[in-house]
Amino acid sequence: MESHLDLQPYDLVSPDGVIRKITHTSKTTAVASVLIEQISLGFVGFSIPKEYILFNIKSTLAQVGLDGIGTEYEIDAAKQTAEIKVNLKAHGPIAEELLSYFCEGMKIGKLFAADERRRVRDPEYLSRMFGRSDRFGSPLLSLGGLQGSNDLILEKIDGRTVAFISLKSGHVQYEKSIYGFLPTLAKALNVNKPTREYLELHQSFIPFASRQVEANNILLVLTLPLHVRTVFAKVVNELLPAGFTHTTASILQPDTAASGHIYELYGESKREITDIPLEFYTLEPYREYVFFSDRDQLQECLEDNEVVFKAFATAPQPIDLRSVVYIVKGEQLLNLKTSDWISRDIYQHDFPGSSHGTRQALMVERYIEQQPSYPFLKSIDAGWITSQGVLLARYFPSPLMKRMLLSDQVQRCLKGIYFQYASHGHQSFFSAEDRALLNDLDKFGIPIYWVDEVTKSILQYSQKPGHDAGMFVPPTERETFLKSTVFGIYGSNLMAGSFEEELTTLMQGVLDMRQEVHHPLLNHNTSLALVTGGGPGAMEVGNRVAKNLNILSCANIVDFRQHDGAVLNEQHQNAFIQAKMTYRLDKLVERQAEFNLDFPIFLPGGIGTDFEYSIEEVRRKVGAVPSHPIIMFGKPEYWKAKITSRFKCNLESGTIQGSEWISNCFFCVENAHQAIKVYREYFLGTLPIGKGAPMDPDGFVTVK
Repeated sequence: MESHLDLQPYDLVSPDGVIRKITHTSKTTAVASVLIEQISLGFVGFSIPKEYILFNIKSTLAQVGLDGIGTEYEIDAAKQTAEIKVNLKAHGPIAEELLSYFCEGMKIGKLFAADERRRVRDPEYLSRMFGRSDRFGSPLLSLGGLQGSNDLILEKIDGRTVAFISLKSGHVQYEKSIYGFLPTLAKALNVNKPTREYLELHQSFIPFASRQVEANNILLVLTLPLHVRTVFAKVVNELLPAGFTHTTASILQPDTAASGHIYELYGESKREITDIPLEFYTLEPYREYVFFSDRDQLQECLEDNEVVFKAFATAPQPIDLRSVVYIVKGEQLLNLKTSDWISRDIYQHDFPGSSHGTRQALMVERYIEQQPSYPFLKSIDAGWITSQGVLLARYFPSPLMKRMLLSDQVQRCLKGIYFQYASHGHQSFFSAEDRALLNDLDKFGIPIYWVDEVTKSILQYSQKPGHDAGMFVPPTERETFLKSTVFGIYGSNLMAGSFEEELTTLMQGVLDMRQEVHHPLLNHNTSLALVTGGGPGAMEVGNRVAKNLNILSCANIVDFRQHDGAVLNEQHQNAFIQAKMTYRLDKLVERQAEFNLDFPIFLPGGIGTDFEYSIEEVRRKVGAVPSHPIIMFGKPEYWKAKITSRFKCNLESGTIQGSEWISNCFFCVENAHQAIKVYREYFLGTLPIGKGAPMDPDGFVTVK
């Protein structure tokens, strides 16, 4: 299944049409049949009533005095063609002369779809563009300069935004040399060569000349250059003074950096015209140059979990299909369809390695181009997509996409990545490269959100200050996580034990203690988080206690699903987790190092718990972390059986010489009150702990 991203050309206009047949009915009039081919399937004119479709004659012809009014339209979406009957009318002797050269094969104009749904209603939509520029510094909307001009007045008339552009005092006239240029102009229209800049060589502006329109002639008036990069503009004929009519070259396109400074009028009036009224039509959402901060509806929708989950439900099936869509407005998110997604079924293969440098680079490049996010990121980087938005992806982007994701233009436009699954092959579990990409995106200010089916919530990736690791956290708890003092529970996944009441008392005691101590890690401003391994047993107890006490409940979860030959108890994620990070099994040691606990708490456990005990012991021995107290719940006899013989063996053999003090960092308690006593003494600075404190011969301190 493959969707497409069609950004060329703009969807409100067609390509230029060619005269297929022409009949000259007089010196000043002719009837032409104009054929337009290869119209984009995205052309809005295929789906709206014909009365909203207008023929727009080339501005070069209009400036000479020729007008062309479409009277009959035959539009065929299946063939991607349109045939228009156009009545041509020459206003003035120059236009009469040019009309005599008109023949088959000349390109004279295009279609514009004046879709009512795309009409700009609110002046604020335009005025907020003043002072803003594109990636190259060109104004998005201005009259004569980046900051706009007092000569551009925006009003709301009959439910639409109208700009009145003041005219310069005077008008434009042609020099006699224009007659010698007309054959060249006619020839250029046959071969589709640009002509406007050459036409200007034969024009002169006459200051203070009359701006009255005379019968059988064209009036060319001048404004400051109008930059319209964000919309189409159209002259509103019905708002012109009585007696004035603008030619059908009335559309200002957004792909011209400075256009619309000459307007062509005909008719008859004794009054002078002072300004030109323009109405506006929005571009395709991707090309509107709209800033994310201006998309109030989109931001509200993204904060609604139900809306986001419904949007992901429209992703193409089957679930193995990698699918991505770029969202730039709330309406787009609310009405997302399966056909809006770009999907790719990527065939995995091994890369040859750096020893085959050229082939490796080529294969990586091809792999990148296969990714469903590639068309969107490429379009942003190339400037075809100009609006800021968010990327919805079924799977977290491949780390090989890092170069594109962190490019200047993508970083500027991409205001968030939302994904459902961490990996195509490993579902909920991230690789080391994935976590590195998460950190890079976080540093570059691109928020990452996990639309997590397990917790049925949206979690934002947040990297803890001072650490190389982070977690996916509810956005409302992000500040809590970043500033939190972290407690952690280690223990068996097979047994919950009878520690829940004691653990609840302990953590409530720590919460209460914030009001009576003034330690950097615990004071009245301190937020708390509690981390476990995320599984059942003791881990579930820890997460449940944390959630019940409104402590941020976190987990570092390993892929303990069954593997061939392994003796593992599969550990399902418990239901009390609010924030989490996941790891593949081969990164078990890395995961353990990234617990980053300020205050570990051990409950009885097996081999895994022994491993975690050793890690915490080594971290203190080598000075990787300060000598904070470690609580061990249980009978002293239990911990002596686990720890004392090993400690004494190391002590007697001299293998921990100089590190014997490590024993004073571990405190065996049988109830919460003993643990609270340890913490209180530590936070008050009276607990004997660390290098300067005495050793305990059991390898840990038993609290009485």
